[in-house]
Amino acid sequence: MKQRIRVVGIIKNEDGVLVLKRSRGRSEDPVFWELPTGKIAFGEQPEEAMGRALLEEAGLNVSSIHLKDVVTFLAPEGASQLSNLYIVYEVTTRDDTKPEARGRYTAYKFVKDFANTGIKLNETSAMVLELEDGKASSGKVLPRSAANSVTVYVDGSSRGNPGAAGIGYCLVDENGHTIKRGGEFIGFATSRVAEYYALKEGIEQAMELGLKSARFISDNLMVVNQMNGIFKVKNTDIKPIYNDIQEMLKNFTAVSFTHVPRLQNAAADKEANLAIDRVLKHQQDDF
Repeated sequence: MKQRIRVVGIIKNEDGVLVLKRSRGRSEDPVFWELPTGKIAFGEQPEEAMGRALLEEAGLNVSSIHLKDVVTFLAPEGASQLSNLYIVYEVTTRDDTKPEARGRYTAYKFVKDFANTGIKLNETSAMVLELEDGKASSGKVLPRSAANSVTVYVDGSSRGNPGAAGIGYCLVDENGHTIKRGGEFIGFATSRVAEYYALKEGIEQAMELGLKSARFISDNLMVVNQMNGIFKVKNTDIKPIYNDIQEMLKNFTAVSFTHVPRLQNAAADKEANLAIDRVLKHQQDDF
């Protein structure tokens, strides 16, 4: 599987977040705006690539740069799939430099409310800004098609690892409204088994709703990287579940897998723990 690695910068001031307008490759191509984005040259560190991209594409010199997140997802490319890894930085720039559109960009803006500007972000920038805002569909970013039309949060929990385990899921539409949520006790299991069973249940829920595209969100980076083909699955306890998931994904035309911090996966986490609590309470009542 091919992999594309990019660096992405989030630059803010009192007017909002900096986005740049891409020049059209062909006259019929749609116009997109995006966060400052760059490739990593051979022998270059990601932070160096971010600073170089900002200077070359936006005329900005970096004052400070801090790692914000790493976003991974799959995107279809021809007959295959492309693994995308985006390294996201929070960047402040020197006061003596002001942005300007250079190279592949034709304009720039600082934007606070994307929903009311008519600005169309590319899919990756929209995803990064949604995660920055703490939601997968905040209403502040224009809804996109394909893999992000419906978001499925999943989480697995094991008390004792291994121990009493539960799974949770929460399906959210493009407007941020909950479609369905729930949880299930799965018995005695490790946390990694619970995480995979949670993902499997989330996929089953999406299939039951007849969805052909979905975006799956997990706070477990190992699961996300394995689903994106960055890491291989070698553990015998999760290999059968992983294989089942791969078969189920054939029912979709587009999917993506994204990692978020635990706090941004609170709904699925709550459902998983409620499922465990219900069983443990019932067992205690029996005594």
